[in-house]
Amino acid sequence: MPSSWMRRGVWAAALIGLVAILVFVALPFIASTRIVRDRIAWEMSAWSGYRVTIAGAPQIEVWPQFRAILTQVALSKWTDASEQPVIEAERIEVGLSAMAALRGDVVFSSARLIRPTIRVERTATGLYLPALPEGGRISRSVDAARALLAADPNNPDLGRLPADPLGMFEFRDGRIVASLNGKEDEIATSLTGQASWSAMNSSASLSASGIWHGEGVTLEASSPKPLLLAAGGPAPFTLNFKAAPANLSFDGTASLSANAYVDGQVKFSAPSLRRMLDWSGTGIAPGAAIGSVSISSKVSGNSGRLKFDNAEIVLDKNPGMGALDFAIAEGRPVVSGTLAFDTLDLGSFLSAFTPLASSAGQVSGEIDTSFADRLNLDLRLSAAHAMAGAIPLAEVAATAQVKNGLAAFDVSDAVAFGGNVQTSLRFDRDPGGTQVEMRLLASDINGGAFGAATGMSRLMPTGKGTISVILKGPGKGWNSVLENADGSITANFGAGALPGLNLPAFLKRNSERGFFPLDDVDDGTVAIDGAELKASIAKGVIRIDKAQAMSGKSRLWLTGIMPYAGRGLALSGGIADTTAPAAPATGETAVAAPANPPQFFVGGSWSRPFISPVTPAVPAQ
Repeated sequence: MPSSWMRRGVWAAALIGLVAILVFVALPFIASTRIVRDRIAWEMSAWSGYRVTIAGAPQIEVWPQFRAILTQVALSKWTDASEQPVIEAERIEVGLSAMAALRGDVVFSSARLIRPTIRVERTATGLYLPALPEGGRISRSVDAARALLAADPNNPDLGRLPADPLGMFEFRDGRIVASLNGKEDEIATSLTGQASWSAMNSSASLSASGIWHGEGVTLEASSPKPLLLAAGGPAPFTLNFKAAPANLSFDGTASLSANAYVDGQVKFSAPSLRRMLDWSGTGIAPGAAIGSVSISSKVSGNSGRLKFDNAEIVLDKNPGMGALDFAIAEGRPVVSGTLAFDTLDLGSFLSAFTPLASSAGQVSGEIDTSFADRLNLDLRLSAAHAMAGAIPLAEVAATAQVKNGLAAFDVSDAVAFGGNVQTSLRFDRDPGGTQVEMRLLASDINGGAFGAATGMSRLMPTGKGTISVILKGPGKGWNSVLENADGSITANFGAGALPGLNLPAFLKRNSERGFFPLDDVDDGTVAIDGAELKASIAKGVIRIDKAQAMSGKSRLWLTGIMPYAGRGLALSGGIADTTAPAAPATGETAVAAPANPPQFFVGGSWSRPFISPVTPAVPAQ
């Protein structure tokens, strides 16, 4: 008996093996005869909602996976079959259920699209999306979820969501194109990735990489309730986008309804804000790689406006806190808000939004003001400490505004040089060209500190004083602006000293009636009771109307012109008698009123002036 049972077991096992082999061998024949091209196309159409056409007969493979290989597949709108397909692929590899195939059914377990093309069109919201199908299981599932939301928006019955199985979708070497002005324009290329959505009521994820605007990008997105999200309801959503010009991540709740919104945490960083704006297609001309920015913030809002609360922002290594609003108006980014910094480099901040110099950092470069037509900006800034070049500032209050061809940066209040400073810089585009205006008002400052910080320590009074500078001019570059500028310069200083002048040596050389460089007599200091300057600027030529310093019983004076072009000097000066006595400070030399007051001519250049003795009439005081 045992041997009989054994023989029966062997025959049963052999029979089962034979059946398995016959099924394996017969499966391609059965599949190729029962799963015809139209059946596969119908099933794909039933899922997608598009009209599906397959150019060639499917090829059936059994090992290592039972699948159908389709070539020249196109998905088009049923109502618009004459137009180009919404989606087409050179090849689609469809994973099939073998048992379903033996029953004559088509059940997809996976799909791989090789070199697919997706055609998108611009929607009313400005986004580029493919034409949506009129039906299909996916579309009906979304409609079902939408109905559940309509019945109970705050607490929809998720247990009633459709549970149709889906699977894994892969794509390789794909592209997205848009029809613009009758031509197809590639938006993204070399797209490779996969989407995993096992069932309509389960979670879904997407990972992809490709090339967008000439840069490699990667994208990862996921949601535990994708069907609810597609139906316009709120659902958890995460997104990670990475590229060389910018990185973005979001973790929170999103809705894709007509009033789409987001609410969660966002992180954004760009090594160069200007490069990022140019890469994203805003039209801003690329400049130097300046203006790096990173933001970590709570974000809320809709497609029309985003609000960033408790934002931690780092602008060119300057950390700050505040609140920002971001919107799109008339195709332009609109940024407004208030930011507070502990330390701020005003130069790097300005360089992010204004054309301070050419990409090489030279004043000879052209001023790029095209950004003022591509960006609207309204920021209120404060900083406990700031740097304007080499000039330290404290307790800074400033504004930055860019709108409709106008860019303005104003420091309404700042502590510097022991006093108070106000300054502004404006770029205004009009039909006649770019107008640039610069203003500076430094009140109750220490002249010595001002001269040391600005590199003008020679002959800069060291006492307390006030300086006002106004410049305005047209031009395409900084040199052309300064060569054509109009404006004024005024300054008033109290008691102090004039550094960079050895007066006894100056008088001695002047009495010898030979010209000499001012550098030969710059190793001294002259005590003064006060100093005053009044100058007008016309077409880049500085005309000194009044420049004098009172020292004891004498008055040192200068008049003449100083053109910016060529940096030449044409000045007359002298030392005149006064009746105002003054005692020099310890260690400083006072001017003794000479019996025969010396006069002189100042020529040469701004950097290297020369003195030539003359005897002109002394101007009235």
